[in-house]
Amino acid sequence: MSLPSLQWSPLAVILALVAAQRLIELVIARHNTARLLARGGREIGAAHYPLFIALHASWLVAIALTTPPFRQPNWWLIGVFAVLQLLRVWVVTTLGPYWTTRVITLDGAPIVRNGPFRFVRHPNYWVVCGEIAVLPLAFGNWPIALIWSALNAALLSHRIRVEMTALQPREGAG
Repeated sequence: MSLPSLQWSPLAVILALVAAQRLIELVIARHNTARLLARGGREIGAAHYPLFIALHASWLVAIALTTPPFRQPNWWLIGVFAVLQLLRVWVVTTLGPYWTTRVITLDGAPIVRNGPFRFVRHPNYWVVCGEIAVLPLAFGNWPIALIWSALNAALLSHRIRVEMTALQPREGAG
């Protein structure tokens, strides 16, 4: 009796890589959050955080469940997605120990204004908006791109208000 051969489709490989990246980021974020809290940081707006976890997890699951497994991607859009990953790394490395997936404020800490923050406020949110649309579109799955983009926009509109309120007292520190 032989084992069935494992066939990896581009969809499966790409989704596995994105899921692994997200899990690694959660580990980094948890580490940075713990360090910031130990230094006196405070979490603001924690109640909405599980919704982001659910949004990102359900996005990957929805892509996996609604995309034909061996559909070939538009490799140009996969390239756009790869560029978005480089931008994500730029944001994370620019924020360094201040990067986290939660809204943590640390009194007296400067507001980061270098790297991608020179060009746009909330660059990570722009990257995420691009990712949520581009990855399903790369596999021709426009309904997932549309639905999850709308859900993300709704969550981000709340999140940005929470973050701006948390950063307001520190605006002069950076």
